Amino acid sequence: MLPEMTTAPLLLIAIAIGSYLLGSIPFGVVITKAMGLGDVRAIGSGNIGATNVLRTGNKAAALATLLLDAGKGAVAVLIARAVAGEDAAQVAALMSFLGHLFPVWLGFKGGKGVATFLGTLLALAWPIGLACCATWLVMLAVTRISSASALVASAIAALYLWLWGPQSLIALAVVLAALVWVRHAANIARLVSGTEPKVGRKKP
Repeated sequence: MLPEMTTAPLLLIAIAIGSYLLGSIPFGVVITKAMGLGDVRAIGSGNIGATNVLRTGNKAAALATLLLDAGKGAVAVLIARAVAGEDAAQVAALMSFLGHLFPVWLGFKGGKGVATFLGTLLALAWPIGLACCATWLVMLAVTRISSASALVASAIAALYLWLWGPQSLIALAVVLAALVWVRHAANIARLVSGTEPKVGRKKP
């Protein structure tokens, strides 16, 4: 159950809008164009996230996209917490995540949210965020499949919160993880069929 919102409604609305706009910044598009790599939306899967940016062959661009996509979620949470407390931090986490998935600047066609999910979780509860990052890295090392790693890391976040807390974040973690899974529907189909590409392999 989400915590009761005690912050002034107008302030929460302002935080929600600001967090959404921050989350909407399409760093994958900005970075690839700035580095002369073309439009990432015309490469591989067409996704704006770090995994697809890596298909340009530029690891620095992919790393920058990963860090900035995670950072925008974390910054939104930290600002909201400093201004209005923990309730507002959860609102910021949700809205920055939705901003990444449905950015107004790109006609509401955004990324799959994995980096932003991890960034918000690191800011909300850094031990749980680190546990999810470690899970993602271990799965990536074992499978070499980014989508499988993301699905496992997002799904296990609620379990980590249930075991180690804060349990007030469980509902939010479930909602964000569900959205990650929905956005990975095509990846899930390819995982089932055994055709999902591994990291470093260019997607036709």
